[in-house]
Amino acid sequence: MRQIVDKIGTILSLFSFDRTELGVTELSTELSWPKSTVSEILSSLAGQGLVERTPRGRFRLGWRFFELNQMLLEATPMVREGRRAMQELVERHGESSHLMVLERQHAVIVEKVQASLATQILMSRVGLRQPAHCSACGKMLLALRPWEEVSRLFDNVELKPFTPATITELPALQRELAAIRERDFAFDREEIVPGLTCVAAPIRNEEGKAIAAMSVSIPTYRFADGEAGYVEMIRGAALRVSRKLGFIDGARCRPLHG
Repeated sequence: MRQIVDKIGTILSLFSFDRTELGVTELSTELSWPKSTVSEILSSLAGQGLVERTPRGRFRLGWRFFELNQMLLEATPMVREGRRAMQELVERHGESSHLMVLERQHAVIVEKVQASLATQILMSRVGLRQPAHCSACGKMLLALRPWEEVSRLFDNVELKPFTPATITELPALQRELAAIRERDFAFDREEIVPGLTCVAAPIRNEEGKAIAAMSVSIPTYRFADGEAGYVEMIRGAALRVSRKLGFIDGARCRPLHG
């Protein structure tokens, strides 16, 4: 049974924004599995609505995943409370906001509220994985992990540069994370998108554990004139969400593990 579940998980994990359709022969070759095994698994998943067959005989994720995703988001207090806070930020200040969680070397966007008048952020959408070493939310959450754990995460992993401002060396990342841990908020100063600055703060649960981070994204020319205000804005919003989740101000904060 475990082998079957592992095989299902392996196939589903290969779907991505860049690979929205997969074929039986393609998967069989890539995974070195018999075509009959791949075909049987995909047929069973299709029967559950988790994948669907395209007119070309390939497979893509089914609408059942969309339904499950909506159930997950609505059943997660962090997302519900985060969305409310982000909507308030957008309505009051007119800047886009993101809610992210850490998944190994990436920060995954679990919610986004886009301001209609703000600069369109083309590199962000719900479900997108951003490199944690250069995103404000990613660095915020990395900073709350022991450095030994972070260094293992990035062992033999390239710190890919997106702009001249991107951190590309582990010693520099270690220094950056130490500073973030001290002040409890993080910046992305044009490290992914030129001309765009982000600031993030942690969201903590009742145990004081940082479970996510919330950010606001501002064109750099506007951010430069009001940095302190933007920092206070996102810290206040993240703290309000944390309180809704049971966090008590002044409680001892635990580092993020797992």
